[in-house]
Amino acid sequence: MTKNLIFRGVATALITPLTETGVDYDTLGRLIDWQIDKGINALVIAGTTGEGSTLSDEEHRRVLCYSIDRAAGRVPVIAGTGSNDTAYAVSLTRYACQAGADGVLVVTPYYNKATQNGLIRMYTAIADASTKPLILYDVPSRTGVGIEPATYAALADHPMIAGIKEANGNISKIVETASLVNGRLAIYSGNDDEIVPILSMGGQGVISVLSNVVPAETVEICDRWFAGDTAGAAALQCRYLRLIRGLFSEVNPIPVKAAMAAMGYGENYLRLPLTPMEPAHEEALLAEMRRVGIL
Repeated sequence: MTKNLIFRGVATALITPLTETGVDYDTLGRLIDWQIDKGINALVIAGTTGEGSTLSDEEHRRVLCYSIDRAAGRVPVIAGTGSNDTAYAVSLTRYACQAGADGVLVVTPYYNKATQNGLIRMYTAIADASTKPLILYDVPSRTGVGIEPATYAALADHPMIAGIKEANGNISKIVETASLVNGRLAIYSGNDDEIVPILSMGGQGVISVLSNVVPAETVEICDRWFAGDTAGAAALQCRYLRLIRGLFSEVNPIPVKAAMAAMGYGENYLRLPLTPMEPAHEEALLAEMRRVGIL
């Protein structure tokens, strides 16, 4: 059994509803309740999809506290606490632990990037400061640095490092990682179009953008897999492929913000440098949402 397993199945990388004047907490609360009612297995708060990088420090901490309180123990809450400033990531991780988060998600250090040795030292420093399990987040297309399989293996025995959100898009590397960590870390897909492939390598689920829009259906992909219905899980993966592509037709979270606004969850408002979706892309996304019966 993987140590400190935070969740199995689907964690929604939740949007943060925003307006020109700040965080829309009423909509955030409705969204948390709806996600839980639809059977989601966990929530990730203030990550990439939650625009954590443009929340002020005060907003970031308040959103975490609000979400933990609103979830009220119904599902695990995982706090996005990563930064390219290790000291800030340590501070935010300590805060999230004290506030009652069930785990933290820590992205690789964007812009200043770091060597593999630097990643080991950074993650060790954050894990040493944490009282809750860490999920390491690898998304080199956004940060400019990737976590190598050997680096995961070097970190796997830290008692507070529990999992991997893998969004490198390289299945061969993920297979190598699974071989090297050998069950010591939970592996989660960080790409919605790779849920079933990563489950087939012993993955524990997905940290999902798709599940903002179709939470119950995304959970069903994993539930079918875990129940032994490989064909059913694969069929659902394929059914939602066009929707997944629409949700990533522009940089995340631009499309999912448009989708959620169309569903009545807040304004289609993003903070610069993100801007609302291009009209042609938005129409294609909404058309696909209509095709699968969301709108």
